Amino acid sequence: MAEVVLGVGTNKGLFLGRGHGGKWEFSGPRFPMQAVYAIGIDTRRAVPRLLVGADSSHWGPSVFRSDDLGSTWHEPQRPAVKFPRDTDASLERVWQLKPAGAEAPDVVYAGTEPGALFRSEDGGETFSLVRALWEHPQREQWAAGFGGQAVHTVVTDPRDADAVTIAVSTGGVYRTLDGGKSWAPFNTGVQTTFLPERYPQFGQCVHKVAQDSEDPDRLFLQNHGGVYRSDNAGRSWTSIAEGLPADFGFPVATHPRRGGVAYVFPLQADSDRFPAGKHCRVYRTEDAGKSWQKLSAGLPASEHYGAVLRDALCLDDNDPAGVYFGNRNGEVYASADDGDSWQLIASHLPDVLCVRAAVTS
Repeated sequence: MAEVVLGVGTNKGLFLGRGHGGKWEFSGPRFPMQAVYAIGIDTRRAVPRLLVGADSSHWGPSVFRSDDLGSTWHEPQRPAVKFPRDTDASLERVWQLKPAGAEAPDVVYAGTEPGALFRSEDGGETFSLVRALWEHPQREQWAAGFGGQAVHTVVTDPRDADAVTIAVSTGGVYRTLDGGKSWAPFNTGVQTTFLPERYPQFGQCVHKVAQDSEDPDRLFLQNHGGVYRSDNAGRSWTSIAEGLPADFGFPVATHPRRGGVAYVFPLQADSDRFPAGKHCRVYRTEDAGKSWQKLSAGLPASEHYGAVLRDALCLDDNDPAGVYFGNRNGEVYASADDGDSWQLIASHLPDVLCVRAAVTS
């Protein structure tokens, strides 16, 4: 069975898990006392490159990289992600590190707070601001979500290196078809519950977007109230929340090989953000949102209060796929069978902010 590396970003450093045959060993923390909101694993290399966005209250935010699965780390002498002086902005946090696909070798995207997108063409060593998004006339009207204003999702198109979709809180979904030279809002059908206009052109508080593995035009979206699917690359969205115990939540993730299969972790209300019904449950659809199945085997049966954040649910490329999530209780759960059953693989960690997994052998 293949070995899996699992990066777990917490508000006090990075923990790395190595899993094989259902047994796990964890090491860390790396970058202690730094909040790790972003992990990227670049599997286009013989040995996957690990990319980490970490925040230091003393030194500020930075991007670190490792080419030996976390044994050693490199930080560039100059900040990898930095706003140009003329923008009159400074980096608060790196929220997303997304290696592009094989269609764009060595390209890595970084989503940041304040809401901006950066692009690297050297595997994540240096990044440049995507000016057209930063200078978009609607950007100045983006508000800050509860966690801040951030580009937190980047979706690339395996058919076209120039097609990129991003999501920002609180601005909504935007898409470029010309490599970032121009951007348009793609929010038709996604509602807001906190603005006078229910279906504005932009301003939605989108929490996460995930792309279908078989049909790149099919996207799944977890909103601040609402779960949606698009069958036309985000040009329009349809609600698929029926059958879920709640339509509020943060993450959504898709299966690496099975089209129409997606996973969410519902929270019961915007007011308290506890798991729906105060039960630790993942929900899976196998028919693109027409129906949902509760996945609970091996998860706690008692009342549970650990919310799962937007990047704290992911899958690996194993067959069957491994599914992983971490929560704000400092627990990490893993499934080796597409989510049918679960085991607790780490506990008593700091608040889990993000998880990323990759098969390494």
